[in-house]
Amino acid sequence: MAVSCHDALVFSGSFKLKTAAEDFSVFPPFEIRSGAEQRVPFLFNSPHSGRYYPERFLAMARLDRNAIRRSEDCYVDELFGGAVALGAPMLAANFPRAYLDVNREPWELDPRMFAEPVPSFCNIRSARVAGGLGTVPKLVGEGLDIYSGRLPLAEAVARIEAVYKPYHETLKRLLTRTHARFGFAVLIDCHSMPASIRVGDSGLRPDFIIGDRFGISATAALTETAIGLLTAMGYTVAHNKPYAGGFITEHYGRPARHLHALQIEVNRGLYMNERTFEKAAGFDALADDLTRFSADLMAMPDHHFIDLPLAAE
Repeated sequence: MAVSCHDALVFSGSFKLKTAAEDFSVFPPFEIRSGAEQRVPFLFNSPHSGRYYPERFLAMARLDRNAIRRSEDCYVDELFGGAVALGAPMLAANFPRAYLDVNREPWELDPRMFAEPVPSFCNIRSARVAGGLGTVPKLVGEGLDIYSGRLPLAEAVARIEAVYKPYHETLKRLLTRTHARFGFAVLIDCHSMPASIRVGDSGLRPDFIIGDRFGISATAALTETAIGLLTAMGYTVAHNKPYAGGFITEHYGRPARHLHALQIEVNRGLYMNERTFEKAAGFDALADDLTRFSADLMAMPDHHFIDLPLAAE
């Protein structure tokens, strides 16, 4: 069984690690949390809540141990953890988003970050790279540089080969197995957002944002049900703005093939202090609501996911 480090922020304590392949010799880079048997065609994914910071990585960074956490989706794996007891597996990152972002293309790299030229096949012009948030991020939080100088290109390659590719291979395997067993698969990609996020001219602060890549990654029934359930609980819910879903939602959501992917963003102001990273008094109540939400979502009739109109992809 994988060792879990989700109870607290964990640092390696070893300064002898020399390569990215060895950064996770104490804790695994990610883990599958599941019961004895998968009972539902749903899979939960928490790619940004990892909080195991290898000392080798911290030694490379210019930020202190608090500042470097500014891009974490803190505790999201715990908020949605009740789904595991309901029969849905969860894939959860232990590596931090500041170290590697698996919600990006595998080679979305900023050439300004590296001492050597990046390969020609890299996507260097995406909006995410321009914003400092590529596969190997340049920034955390409100524009804080992670590194004081350029990295060896080999560092990015090693992180992608040692962590990124195995993560996505595992996610794909879980989805394939789910689809084979149930005839369809639903991926719920779990994230959090800063409390400062506002939507539209009204300045509305949403409690949740549901993203389905503007209707492309999931059946409309799933999106509508998710929004309806959260709204009925008294939460304010936005749809696709400003977050419509990242690479994971876009890449794995194929409704015509009975593969559905939905991204859920939770406002951190509901459950934590963003300055101290401490859980707020409402944490347990929100986790209970999300367990009830997950149960109701997973109770949707199968035909919503299978009997779809034919459409070109």
